[in-house]
Amino acid sequence: MGVTTVAPLEPARWADFVKLFGPRGACAGCWCMFPRLRTAEWRTQGVSNRRSMKRIVDAGDPPGLLAYEGGEAVGWIAVAPRESYPRLERSRILKPVDEERVWSVMCFFVARDARGRGITVKLLRAACDHVAAQGGRILEGYPVDPKGGRYAPAFAWHGLAAAFRAAGFKEVARRSPGRPVMRKALRARRARASRG
Repeated sequence: MGVTTVAPLEPARWADFVKLFGPRGACAGCWCMFPRLRTAEWRTQGVSNRRSMKRIVDAGDPPGLLAYEGGEAVGWIAVAPRESYPRLERSRILKPVDEERVWSVMCFFVARDARGRGITVKLLRAACDHVAAQGGRILEGYPVDPKGGRYAPAFAWHGLAAAFRAAGFKEVARRSPGRPVMRKALRARRARASRG
C-alpha cells in the first residue's frame, strides 16, 4: 500500500495525529515538543507536551505534515523555520552552517507496521514542496548516519542520512562522525495567502 496523501497538521487533523502518536505521545510523552523547548523548559514540561503541541496546531501554523495510507495517518515529519527550534541554539554539532535563513526538519515518526516502505522519503519530498510554497529557499535536516547503515528505529527520530540522500539532500557540514547537516535548495514560490 502506498502513501496516498501527505497533508499539513491542521486542527481538523489533530485526532489523526493523536491516534498516530498513541498514548505515549510517540516517544516517552514527547509529542514532538523536545526540539521546541530549551533544556530547562523540557525538564518542567512533563504531561503538558500534548497541550503545548495542540496550542501550536490551533494557532494555524502547521508544525509538520502527516502521511496517510488508506485514510489512516501512518507517518509524521516536523518541519518549521529553524528559529522555531530553540534546542538548536546551543548545539555545537548542529550550529548554523552560515547566515542563510533555513527551514529545519527535526523529527519523524512512522507507525511500526508502516516502516520500511519509504514513507520517510515521501515525507521529505512533501516537506520540500510545503516549505517552497511558504517561500522557503533551503530545507535543512540533521539525520543520523550510522556505520553499516542500520539504526534502531526508536533512536532514528532525526531520520537517516540515506533517506535524506534519496530525497535529494546534500551534506553541507559534519561536526560529529554520525551526524551530518544536510540541505536541499528549493525553488521558492510565492507564499500562499492561506497556509492550508
